Amino acid sequence: MRIESLLLKLLSATILLLSSQYATGQNQSVDVPLSEKIPLVIAHRGASGYLPEHTLAAYSTAVLQGADYIELDLVSTRDGQLIARHDNELNLTTNIADHVDFADRRTEKIVDGRTVKGWFSEDFSLEEIRRLRAIERIPGIRPANTRFNGQFTVPTLEEAISLIKKLQKSLNREIGLYIELKHSTYFDQLGLTMEEVLVQSLRDNGYNEFQHKVFLQSFEISSLRSLNAITNLKLIQLLGNSGQPYDERISGSILTYADMATAQGLREIAVYADGVGPEKYHYLIPQNERGELKLENTSDFVTLAHAAGLLVHPYTFRAENEFLPNSFQTSADPAALGSAAKELDLFLQLGIDGFFTDHTDIGVAVRDRYVRNR
Repeated sequence: MRIESLLLKLLSATILLLSSQYATGQNQSVDVPLSEKIPLVIAHRGASGYLPEHTLAAYSTAVLQGADYIELDLVSTRDGQLIARHDNELNLTTNIADHVDFADRRTEKIVDGRTVKGWFSEDFSLEEIRRLRAIERIPGIRPANTRFNGQFTVPTLEEAISLIKKLQKSLNREIGLYIELKHSTYFDQLGLTMEEVLVQSLRDNGYNEFQHKVFLQSFEISSLRSLNAITNLKLIQLLGNSGQPYDERISGSILTYADMATAQGLREIAVYADGVGPEKYHYLIPQNERGELKLENTSDFVTLAHAAGLLVHPYTFRAENEFLPNSFQTSADPAALGSAAKELDLFLQLGIDGFFTDHTDIGVAVRDRYVRNR
């Protein structure tokens, strides 16, 4: 299906979505121009609260809802092509299990130290990947999204960039790319190193300078150091809530994410990166024993990161009760929408520089209100 035709259909679909039970009614733009000083709304895998993640439909909807940046997770195919999937195991987000001719490629692998069973992107060519269709990752929590199962293809990096450029032109505003290379060490060990491929693709599309609206992110230090050596684009060190980066683990290092989140650790990150992406509860506002968020429990992480010259973009803000602290849940139904706006407002008060969200419209509404009141 041509992108132009898809966008016409998405415009109608988005209008319906924004007038549905999911919409906040406050997603108008602020009257001041966006800048790096205004918290960025980063559409986590697109508008993944409303459509299957990492599809051109999810990216388009997020842009139409006002996202500043679209997040892309990238994995490699057998022939070295970068495709947008959060995982190299394909069963969670595609209909690959329905393809009888691919049944014999189901296997078991160790990915980043974990045993995983399924079908893996590196065992398929791009031509074969194009036969797959996206499905909703968490149908139990987002049953409405399953109505789109089978309707959208798995996009390549090039297709996503092409879409963003078309949307920029039609909407007359800049839309940023926020890209994560998944399982970098794992793919490198397979001879499918992704850093150079990514940077060359971005360079070919006019993205290579610090001021360009592109962030590159990774949980792995070595991947970011490699990127730092070959591009001027902004880099973000992601911080998991436990353990250590996989590349550090296999090298025999004892460095943990907790070590990296200290004042000294953040200064060391600032040598090769421009910001950090911390898990929001573990690093910023821990939940108390009753599962509540209280500003008085705020850590000094944001202060320390800013002192080191780093941006802070915590992850991930979601609207369903399943993903909210007890104090912001509205019912016992895990799939029902909770008080996500109240939660996000607390974190904005900490001075964060941006945030990842599955529900772009809510994020934009809360951010805009925060900027107006500030």
